[in-house]
Amino acid sequence: MNSVVVMGVAGCGKSSVAQKIAQTLGLALIEGDEFHSEHNQKKMRQGLPLTDADRADWLTNLGLALAQHQGGAVLTCSALKRAYRDYLRSLVPDLRFVFLEIDPVTARRRVTARAGEHLFPPSLVESQFATLESPVGESGVLRLDATLPLTTVSESAVQWLRAEPEQKTA
Repeated sequence: MNSVVVMGVAGCGKSSVAQKIAQTLGLALIEGDEFHSEHNQKKMRQGLPLTDADRADWLTNLGLALAQHQGGAVLTCSALKRAYRDYLRSLVPDLRFVFLEIDPVTARRRVTARAGEHLFPPSLVESQFATLESPVGESGVLRLDATLPLTTVSESAVQWLRAEPEQKTA
């Protein structure tokens, strides 16, 4: 089994979907937020968007963590820009991405509902959408509607990940 990144803007359900995928496929789960430096965490808590420079070491650490799991792993990572995804692909051959697509209103509502439990404040949701470069059309990417029930989304992802290699783009 290859590794997969569950990606999208804040509030799309990355952690919940990734957990279900990892459990179903018996893969390690890597929570991307746990790899943010203290500097990055402080910026986010202050409502300041991260820059490419802020994300550079974070992405390297995520890629290295994924590469350590030869049997595959599931990573949560916003992976908002094509350059970020390509960098992760350079570190982990045959890396797949499950893109959880969501609208700004729903994302903001979800992030607001978890305020205080998560380091990411609702004020940064808009910056995530401004930064997002849709991965639709890239090889090895599955787009799913993040507003569908968790079971539907996770089962669709698992089915796609288990499919033959020639069916890996959807």
